[in-house]
Amino acid sequence: MLPWVKLGETTMPGGGVMTLMQRGSEFSIMSGVVTLMNNRQNHSEEQLAALSAARVGARPKARVLIGGLGMGFTLRAALQCFAADSEIVVAELVPEVVAWARGPLAVLHGTSLDDPRVRIHQGDVATAIGGGKPFDAILLDVDNGPDGLFRPANDRLYNAAGLAAARSALTTGGHLAVWSSYSDARFTKRLRQTGMAIEEVTVRARSNGKGDRHTIWIAVRPDRTGVRPL
Repeated sequence: MLPWVKLGETTMPGGGVMTLMQRGSEFSIMSGVVTLMNNRQNHSEEQLAALSAARVGARPKARVLIGGLGMGFTLRAALQCFAADSEIVVAELVPEVVAWARGPLAVLHGTSLDDPRVRIHQGDVATAIGGGKPFDAILLDVDNGPDGLFRPANDRLYNAAGLAAARSALTTGGHLAVWSSYSDARFTKRLRQTGMAIEEVTVRARSNGKGDRHTIWIAVRPDRTGVRPL
């Protein structure tokens, strides 16, 4: 078996080291000995975009916010699933991740970052959420789950105030979709307390139906009468 080779390293905001590793055609982004993402297990991240696009449907000029570029799995799936007139904003906090996408990970990203529908927001996704112009869909995959495991500051995205901010940033009938490597009953409860319609979907890490079970929550903002659009 080929050895792992380090392609890059960066310090994450708030501390901790993140490294980009390669072994043949396999790439991994690691935090210490923990794998944050790997290009051989990306189905659930792709489903984050696919499930979202299915709910946005044929909305004209849909605005979509993706929190976390990573290896670009969700972005590339979004470009396939969302309409040609959509606008896709990708918020990435770590500059090196964007540099890796245009450098050693270009073999994975292809031309996705140059698609005219895509705009990179270099900074915290919370800033993009609070930017003022509403989104039809907000897709969050910025940590291992809704508890700020690798960056404690991410907790503010998933606490009551963060969820309220996300709801306010959605159009009527728009939705928040959150990816996690595990289920979390406490987070489900917090989502329900926002008054949005909640769906919890279990997806596999691999497209062949194998691999770890991951969770995607979808929370839909109702209209002013309380009706929750289909």
